[in-house]
Amino acid sequence: MVNLLDPANVITRMFNAGKYDDMYNYCKNMLEKIPNDMVALQNISLSLIYLKQYEEAIIYCDKVLEIKNSDTYALKNKIFALESLKQYENVLNLCKQILSKNPRDVWTLNSMGLSLNELNQHQQALECYNKSLEIDPEDVTALMNKAISLSHLGSYQEAIEYYDLAQTIDPTLKEIPRAKSQLFEKLNMADESFLAAQGVLNKKMEKIKTDAKENKCSVFHQFCEDEFENYDSKNPND
Repeated sequence: MVNLLDPANVITRMFNAGKYDDMYNYCKNMLEKIPNDMVALQNISLSLIYLKQYEEAIIYCDKVLEIKNSDTYALKNKIFALESLKQYENVLNLCKQILSKNPRDVWTLNSMGLSLNELNQHQQALECYNKSLEIDPEDVTALMNKAISLSHLGSYQEAIEYYDLAQTIDPTLKEIPRAKSQLFEKLNMADESFLAAQGVLNKKMEKIKTDAKENKCSVFHQFCEDEFENYDSKNPND
């Protein structure tokens, strides 16, 4: 039977309900009784992050790290807070600390890459994303950020391929069609730019272009025709 009054369970319920103020106050009361309570210290920093009180969150992260200097949870909370404060050099130091213990921590590799991007060190950021993708080839975060890094470096075609991979894995990502479209535009590929903006995957673009050529119409017209046919097949009684 689950103990509903167990502090960890109480805090979890507050977090899941989005009651971050209540979560903060609950943890604060716990710390007044036991100043080094790890559950309270960990979760008060988490509540402060969600309350966007990043500097105070770091104070509590540091209290955890005074007790256990390699506590991954506290290090990651501190990284998140530092990212929000745009202290990217400090983020890199903490990422290195985590990766020295666990070089396969994908979350940390991606966080390190993001900070390197923010510091305009895009080639170094690529190395982080490549390591992430060696561990998990379908890591959408790494795929997206690798595409961003490549576009900063002017490798637009390669960036498009990585955006497309991410889109294939997660078609709900709304930012990808626009990003792909803009890169195709930079490459002066107007038809592909239009199709990308509509959410069309790269492998489907060639067929639409071939059909348009055979039907002696524009890619725009062919796309519209395909959409109408697709609609009619799904709604035969309309």
